[in-house]
Parts: sequence; structure tokens; C-alpha cells
Amino acid sequence: MKRVDALLAEYGSYHRTRGNFACHAVGVPLIVFGILSFLRLAPLPLAGWTAAEALIAAAFVFYAALDLPLAVALLVPEALLDLAAHATDSWKVGLAAFVVGWIFQGIGHARYEKKAPAFLRNLVHLLIGPLFLVNELLRVRPPLAARAAEK
Repeated sequence: MKRVDALLAEYGSYHRTRGNFACHAVGVPLIVFGILSFLRLAPLPLAGWTAAEALIAAAFVFYAALDLPLAVALLVPEALLDLAAHATDSWKVGLAAFVVGWIFQGIGHARYEKKAPAFLRNLVHLLIGPLFLVNELLRVRPPLAARAAEK
């Protein structure tokens, strides 16, 4: 089993209910938007880059090491969130999005999943959340059960 499959499977075991998935589909982008909103306030000496774009580039390298097609698929929503953070131009909106995103996460786990978040066992899952959502929505990598049936 590839490492990306193991990470997605473990993360998925904490996100089995539709309600929790819906909360994460709203919460994770809000959290990423909030982080990018904060980081855009830190300009870098690179041509027009901020710490937000540096984070996206570093995350892309991490994701590409796990699975290149998934990493490429994740670039689109990350770029859109980065554009929105730059267009909003308010750290207060970013802070509100960040807090509301975590509230959605908490509701998803407390109300629907009734299980603690995956990142409490493995901090890498903080990075796997966006990858998991993109894969669930686009099915870039087939689910583990489908791959097992192919063999």
C-alpha cells in the first residue's frame, strides 16, 4: 500500500458520516482561507510572493511526494482560496473564517462522527484533510476497497 493510501485510509476512518464530511467540506476550506489570509500579510522578496504562496508551494511539494495527480488537483482550490484571501484584504475576515472553520470541524466530529479528530493522533492529518476532500470530490485516487477488488 502506498503511503498516500495509508494516510487517506486512516484519515477516512475518522470521517465516515455524511454530516461530518459536509462539515469538513465547509470547514477545511475556511481554515485554509484563514491561514492564507494571515500569511498574505507577510511579503517575501520573491516577485510578488507572500508567505501564503510559499506555503502553497511547500504543501505542493509534500503532496506531490505522496501523489502527483492529487497534488495538481489540489492546486486549483488552493489558488482560488489564495486569490480570495488577496481580494478580501482583511485579516479580520481571515480570522473569522479560521474560527468558523474550526467550529464546523468540531460540530462534524461531536455531532455526526462522535469521534475525536484524526490530527489528535497524527499531526500530519492536518495536511491530509484538504487532500482527502479533493480526492473524495474528484476521485483522483479510487477508494481502497475498489483498488483491492481490482487485484
